[in-house]
Amino acid sequence: MKLNHLVTSLFAATALLSATTVVQAAEVEVLHYWTSGGEAKSVAELKKMMEAKGISWKDFAVAGGGGENATTALKARVIAGSSPTAAQIKGPSIQEWGRENVLANIDAVAVNEKWDALLPKVVSDVMKYKGHYVAAPINVHRVNWLWINPEVLKKAGATTPTNFDEFFVAADKIKAAGLIAVAHGGQPWQDATVFESVALGVGGADFYKKALVNMDQAALTGPTMIKTFDTLGKIKTYIDKNSPGRDWNLATAMIINGQAGMQFMGDWAKGEFTAAGKVAGKDYLCVAAPGTEKAFTFNIDSLAMFKVNDPATQKAQLVLASTIMSPEFQEVFNLNKGSIPARAGVSPAKFDTCAVKSMADLDTANKAGGLVPSIAHGMAVNAAKQGAITDVIARFMNSTMSSQDAVAALAKAAKTR
Repeated sequence: MKLNHLVTSLFAATALLSATTVVQAAEVEVLHYWTSGGEAKSVAELKKMMEAKGISWKDFAVAGGGGENATTALKARVIAGSSPTAAQIKGPSIQEWGRENVLANIDAVAVNEKWDALLPKVVSDVMKYKGHYVAAPINVHRVNWLWINPEVLKKAGATTPTNFDEFFVAADKIKAAGLIAVAHGGQPWQDATVFESVALGVGGADFYKKALVNMDQAALTGPTMIKTFDTLGKIKTYIDKNSPGRDWNLATAMIINGQAGMQFMGDWAKGEFTAAGKVAGKDYLCVAAPGTEKAFTFNIDSLAMFKVNDPATQKAQLVLASTIMSPEFQEVFNLNKGSIPARAGVSPAKFDTCAVKSMADLDTANKAGGLVPSIAHGMAVNAAKQGAITDVIARFMNSTMSSQDAVAALAKAAKTR
């Protein structure tokens, strides 16, 4: 027994050493879709840390905030037998790639660095396939934020809304002041982002889980879902005519420059405010989307590791995973990106009021049952269901479809396999 324990300890120490020492002449190719200002700045930090460890970084950036283009590119590479070292994948998609037997086991780092103790279970479960780590979590995003330009509110004589009745009062005043009430990019994933916050605000966390996580047909077709679409339809009337096709960060820029008053968007939007030199609580406000103060829709960014044959690249892959989970990277990445660290033990000292609130709200929502996965960002259901549901929401946003017809289409989409 003692000999076996010694051998196991030696193996663990060797694995950890190989994962954290400098790997000469190695390269990691990373497929991701962090291409906007705050995101690009964040990923540049990871590249810098890897290069400091002697590992060159080959960037495979695919534009498109929702990640659809990146997914298409990844599928083509995997089918061609030339998988990247790592790729930005999240949620149920990690399990789907795991079933294809193309993901690399990174327990050599995760077990030795005690990731199970450092990560909330809701996060570590997502990073594993059949009990083994195959991905490294980078952050936790809160999706149900409303971003506000306080000067626009002041100019319009409006106040910060806490529910949808107050939201529409504020929107009317902003519109009357000759400004755009709701900054939005008319892309399907952005439409779905607004929808999920509306569903959470109208129905609460229990309704959200029943309808958008468990796909309960009664919840999907009931009066609460009809009210959700009614509310979404009203929000639509406050969006400007140039919205179709607009990227999310350009919608955020409308808040930054005072062209618009409010935006529904996850906390990656904060990276844009930071990059523009704006200060939280002064130049912009971050508040929970109307009616969602006690809930938290989460979206976890992660890099999944793919099977590679070259031994030097395999070692570099373990160094990449270890670097991602280091407190230094988790701090600098999330300070730039607007999200909060995935791992425990990162000091909140350098984080602004929005991030500190997010950390506290995550803990509160987790304890109270208000922590729910984002359906718009691939955390709640598989890609096929998510795609079908997003299509319904986009159709509703871009047509005169009634709430009743939208609910019927949504219930049908939920049966997609």
